[in-house]
Amino acid sequence: MDEQVVREPAGTSAVAEPQNPTNSQKSRATVRVDRRSRMRARIVQIVSVVVLLLILILLWRFLGDRSTPRAAGTGRGEVVPVEMGVVSQKDVPVQLKAIGNVEPLSTIAVRSQVEGTLQRVGFVPGQEVKKGDVLFVIDPRPLQSALSQAEANLLKAMAAVRQGNDIVARDQATAANDKVIANRDANLLEAGVIPREQYDNDVSKLHADEATVRADQSAVANLQAAQKAEQAAVENARVQLSYTTIRAPLSGKTGNLAVTQGNLVRANDTTPMVTITQSAPIYVTFSVPEKDLMRIRQSPGSEGMVTQVVIPGDESNSVMGKLSLVDNTVDVATGTVRLKATFQNDDRRLYPGQFVNVVLTLGTLTQAIVVPAQAVQIGQDKSFVYVVKFDMTVEARTVKTGTTIDNMTVIEDSPDSW
Repeated sequence: MDEQVVREPAGTSAVAEPQNPTNSQKSRATVRVDRRSRMRARIVQIVSVVVLLLILILLWRFLGDRSTPRAAGTGRGEVVPVEMGVVSQKDVPVQLKAIGNVEPLSTIAVRSQVEGTLQRVGFVPGQEVKKGDVLFVIDPRPLQSALSQAEANLLKAMAAVRQGNDIVARDQATAANDKVIANRDANLLEAGVIPREQYDNDVSKLHADEATVRADQSAVANLQAAQKAEQAAVENARVQLSYTTIRAPLSGKTGNLAVTQGNLVRANDTTPMVTITQSAPIYVTFSVPEKDLMRIRQSPGSEGMVTQVVIPGDESNSVMGKLSLVDNTVDVATGTVRLKATFQNDDRRLYPGQFVNVVLTLGTLTQAIVVPAQAVQIGQDKSFVYVVKFDMTVEARTVKTGTTIDNMTVIEDSPDSW
């Protein structure tokens, strides 16, 4: 039975092989395909394992690096690097800071005082002019004619006065002669040489001639008054003629030109022909809180305090001046006091209307205690600093701060109170 079992497959194989060659070939091809598939599957598995190992290694390194400082600082939280500053003593200026406005020393709106045609403009808009320079020339011919007429009327009045004086002199001579005759007739009348009627006629003539002299003198007085009126008319005509040449009333910088050559200029027009501003020296006006007024008044030499101006955009080149005015009232609406400082401004760096930063120096704190401004921390109701103790630990201490200069804050508390 065993033999049969063994033989059957052998016989079967022996018989089947020659009978089905095609099936044998297909079996061999199937075996080869199965081997290739198993090889690919093994390669994919090996690559997947390698990639997984690399991912695990990277995660271990990343999580390990992050967990190391935490483990080292267990119980203290995350470590934050800090920088220590040194408390020092030095002289610190006491300063008040404000925003100021530049104002010209004087501003002149030039207007014509006579009407006429503008013949010439003697400057270029924006040019610096000096006091007395010719700015405008208006056609002087109409006013020159008026002056000539006034002078002719004056000469006429002067001739009338001279004529009146001559008449007065003549009538005075006649009256004097009548007086001599009257005195002589009085003596002759007493001697009985002439009749009384002749004497009375001579006395009447004397009185008439004296009245004529007084009338002549009144007429001369009227003529003299008329002469003075004509003299005033001449002076007025000369003044009006002088208005045809407009000169700069002060040294300064001209602004925009409102009228050009050839146009008709009206007297006292609402629009000025040009505006001149005097900017050397120049003012800077600023305001400080009224609580600082007493500090300013108590400072030695409050009139003439050093005032520094910093122009926005040019902070490295400040301008120095002196305090020249502390206003006499406090503005009740704002609670501030108006101050004014004067600057020479020879280089014309300060421009009228410009806004600048003002620093007013009241004095100097000698050997004041200062700390870096970054070290001062602001709490809800107080300021404090972190102080490093001898054991290299820190603690917060409350301080009273003062002014801040060059990133250094003044500590007004004494070191013993720390």
